[in-house]
Amino acid sequence: MTRATSTVIAIDGPAASGKGTLARKLARHYDFAYLDTGSLYRAVGQAVLAAGGNPADEAAALAAAKALDVNRIDERAIRSREAGEAASIVAAMPAVRAAILHFQRNFATNPPGGKDGAVLDGRDIGTVVCPEAKAKLFVTASPEVRAQRRWLELKVSGSAVGEAQILDDIRERDQRDAERAASPMKPAADAYLLDTSNLSIEAAFGAAVAIIDKAMS
Repeated sequence: MTRATSTVIAIDGPAASGKGTLARKLARHYDFAYLDTGSLYRAVGQAVLAAGGNPADEAAALAAAKALDVNRIDERAIRSREAGEAASIVAAMPAVRAAILHFQRNFATNPPGGKDGAVLDGRDIGTVVCPEAKAKLFVTASPEVRAQRRWLELKVSGSAVGEAQILDDIRERDQRDAERAASPMKPAADAYLLDTSNLSIEAAFGAAVAIIDKAMS
């Protein structure tokens, strides 16, 4: 659990919902530490792939999780489609989740840089990692909107993956994340649902700040 003196903001939601961009803006706004928890699982999945292993191999995934150094994460490599798929696979493994859970909670309890709080984004922050977070948002958007966002991101990086394929991947990943036995993706009972399908990042940010300010007042 997080200590009372550390204010935690939990931002959960599916892939390409805009939660990462929103969480980073919120961290800057409140001068809090920021942790993209999804990057941890992406880094584990990418490490297994880079070693020529299979992300479905739990022993290999656990070894990668235990050896994970957040300061050496290759941000470009972990943003590939393959790393994203691998992340969803390893994130369903209880042993891997347990290996990373301690790091996430320690970050929230003792934010680096002497910050007074932390913003964590992921899929189970408000339900499992930091259930006592001061403010909780579940950020979502329609699968079609999310697929287009992800397609545009990948297109900029030179990827030739089609939008239809990305939409299929997102739907498959949503189902896997929602149905996994270990910490399934779902809104916390006390989370505010923020649908960004028809919102610009500025509008979503404004709505989020209003929600969080009220929760922290």
